[in-house]
Amino acid sequence: MSDLPKGWVKCKLSEFTSIEMGQSPKGEFVDDKKVGLPFYQGKTEFGKWYPIPRKYCSKPTKIAEKNDILLSIRAPVGPTNLCPEKSCIGRGLAAIRAFDEASQKYLIHYLRHIEPWLSEQGTGSTFKAISGAFVREIDVLVAPLNEQKRIADKLDSILAKVDRAQTRLDKIPGILKRFRQAVLTAATSGELTREWRGSGADVYTDITGLSIPVEWRMCTIEDIGVVKGGKRLPKGDELTEINTGFPYIRAGQLKHGTVVQGDSARNRQMFLEPETQKKIKRYTVNEGDVYLTIVGASIGDAGVIPRMLHQANLTENAAKITDFTDSINAEYLSIWLRSERLQELIQLEIKSGAQGKLALKRINTLPVPLPPVNEQNEITRVVGELLSYSDSVEKSFEKIKLRIDRLTQSILTKAFRGELVEQNAADEPADKLMERIKQQQLDAPKSVKKPRTTSKKVSLAVDSAERSAELEQPQSGILSLLKSSKGDLTAQQIIDQMSEKTFEQVDALFTELKRLLDSDLIIKVGAGEACAFKAVKR
Repeated sequence: MSDLPKGWVKCKLSEFTSIEMGQSPKGEFVDDKKVGLPFYQGKTEFGKWYPIPRKYCSKPTKIAEKNDILLSIRAPVGPTNLCPEKSCIGRGLAAIRAFDEASQKYLIHYLRHIEPWLSEQGTGSTFKAISGAFVREIDVLVAPLNEQKRIADKLDSILAKVDRAQTRLDKIPGILKRFRQAVLTAATSGELTREWRGSGADVYTDITGLSIPVEWRMCTIEDIGVVKGGKRLPKGDELTEINTGFPYIRAGQLKHGTVVQGDSARNRQMFLEPETQKKIKRYTVNEGDVYLTIVGASIGDAGVIPRMLHQANLTENAAKITDFTDSINAEYLSIWLRSERLQELIQLEIKSGAQGKLALKRINTLPVPLPPVNEQNEITRVVGELLSYSDSVEKSFEKIKLRIDRLTQSILTKAFRGELVEQNAADEPADKLMERIKQQQLDAPKSVKKPRTTSKKVSLAVDSAERSAELEQPQSGILSLLKSSKGDLTAQQIIDQMSEKTFEQVDALFTELKRLLDSDLIIKVGAGEACAFKAVKR
């Protein structure tokens, strides 16, 4: 008994659609000068629904027509877009068009439904990909045509709402980032504690251009602490996941004002072997020290070393500020170091290089607006509460976003179980649609199935010369087989009768069949499983 909804059928993609596998044109015909057709190579040009052209091709090899579904078949496998206009497609794409135009919207939703499965089907050691033969054999669940239209319309409506929700959610990380920076700016300018201080709005402008309350003073890092660098592992020594009692803080753990101890390869807590720790034991940090990253894209991230990492060794990609005077609260210092005002100064101090680096002597001269200690304590308390609130909002956002991200696939799954829209007993069953498609393919003129290509011969004379040269070449095994056959042969019949030495894989068969079709040496009869080939009589 079929598990399909009433009136539905399952078929192969090649029975339901026209499929054109992409092929890369010669590089000399591709550039960004907008000459020729837009050229799409793969997923890199994809948008939400339509790709964005970056290159153009003046002599295309394979063509996708307007509204063809572009299926990414190579690194990654599965994503889809709609072709906005006649375009050239490279080997990373297949262009798919439903035989019945009314099925096209239904089909792209179906392909997006099976995208997670498709993404796992690629093979290959360098780039995961699926072959043309695999694409042709993909199963498609076909609903009655009228039901297809209802499903597609309903999905368009629902998924548009999901997209709008995702768009709004995508703004939240930026809002949270701006909120956190506003908090840090207010904290280090005196605005956050204005009412607590009760001293009015009097400020002065220091020579650094930083405005601070009159009760505050300006100093430098070397006035309040000692700056020391971290240390890289000695050559030949390695880290271990076994807890030896000597933790090592790596660069990937220092971000967002804290020392992360997660499960990813970059932030997993690692340890030194005892012999290694002896070599670099001078480069440890203590609870309450402030770290500052000094190399790479995250230069300027700062935070306080937690108790659990007391006496841990520190990466060479960070510096520590230690041995503080009584005039500074380490938490307040880390707030100032992460503030937008100081980050701008840090960027001016970075030495040029492949990664960029903040020198230790530059850190010593960085300015610090210094409130009285009791005000520093109040600042750290209020900032802690506000940032904790923003962290809770971020966690809620991540949970909601995960549910929204899963919602699309949940809706698609419901649609293709036949549960999204009501079924109508008066709808023509899908098997009738498939019979009509099959008959239309059988009745179509033999020449109707031509490759979608704009490559043209230079002249009729050249065309004739090339044709003669081709006919003088040794005939392929397939052509000989078709010529000797009394009737047409399907691809499976050809495979059954050919020697295994002739074709080592199914794709090679279709490549040869296409060459013979392009050369008008054979013709194609029918479509899908009924598709067959026969030699042209000359």
